[in-house]
Amino acid sequence: MKKILVFGITDLPGGVESVIMNYYRNIDRNKYQFDFLCNTEKVAYEDEIKLLGGTIYRITARSKDIKKYQKDMKDFFEKHSKEYSTIWVNICSLANIDYLKYAKKYGIKHRIIHCHNSQNMDSFLRGLLHRLNKLFITKYATDFWSCSDDASKWFFSKKIMQSDRYVLLKNAIDLEKFRFDEKVRKEYRQKLDLEECFVIGHIGRFHFQKNHEFLIKVFYELQKKNEKSKLILIGIGEDLDKIKEKVKELKLEGKVLFLGSRNDVNCLFNAMDLFLFPSLFEGLPVALLEAQANGLPIVTSEEGVPKEAKIVENFEYISLKESPTYWAEKILEIDSKNNSEENIKKLKKAGFDITIEKQRVEDFIDKK
Repeated sequence: MKKILVFGITDLPGGVESVIMNYYRNIDRNKYQFDFLCNTEKVAYEDEIKLLGGTIYRITARSKDIKKYQKDMKDFFEKHSKEYSTIWVNICSLANIDYLKYAKKYGIKHRIIHCHNSQNMDSFLRGLLHRLNKLFITKYATDFWSCSDDASKWFFSKKIMQSDRYVLLKNAIDLEKFRFDEKVRKEYRQKLDLEECFVIGHIGRFHFQKNHEFLIKVFYELQKKNEKSKLILIGIGEDLDKIKEKVKELKLEGKVLFLGSRNDVNCLFNAMDLFLFPSLFEGLPVALLEAQANGLPIVTSEEGVPKEAKIVENFEYISLKESPTYWAEKILEIDSKNNSEENIKKLKKAGFDITIEKQRVEDFIDKK
């Protein structure tokens, strides 16, 4: 059995975590096993990882105690590096590439850097570190993976993108899991008291990147035009309290449902009538692929979401320069017909079926 060391699982079940877990669930675990190096006390999907046979190793986060972090890294790689032929580092910024540096120092031969975002989502200092490390990434990584062209351009040079070590790996999903189900729709709309409503849905961490404040303003304008509209927000994050205050300020309590972190997202898609996603920037958002598989009409930001994210027809890009009122008007013009069956065919043809795409990861491991 070949063992792969994976970095990129945090304490929040976000997009990067979804990508990693989709591949982990679907690889042949009789031939390959993932172990996880994590720097958070709580680890998303921890129970499932252990159930699938993975081991989780915890180290101190660099931001909390740099000396303890360095000791933990040294101790881990000295003890375990010989167990792994490959390290797969999944990150949204090159601000910290120590995992690749230690992997090289301690002899892990194949070192994958996999980029999942297209702009700096952290501090100014981390932005500077990203640009600096971009100059030296070829010294430490042997293979360069990306979720989209926009992410690649932010992470990698043209030379890397033109090399045979560059791979555009799809954020593939379990398409059947997200197929529309009328029975589930009725059940969840009844459970959430949404039976007579026009339901807007959004999934994402409460972080400035996801642009929740603008989303709430759009919904406020939508409420003026359709009093039966409701908004369901799925996720957690540092801006949650701020957005709850905004909802209260606009007197939208009872109209906006905060559902937190959920393990039944595939079911919740069925309760929605439209998926709204006005992000400031993205790599290639998994939630948009899941929403398309479910057959939902989608409205998203022209500036923030890569063009590769649009696989189906009922998918509208709108500029963030437009007013919330304009967004609300466009939402009401969109055809609400569900196209799950046809969308799944298109997503499969475009390479987003995890049962097929996972073979590329297995082939890479075998070749190495």
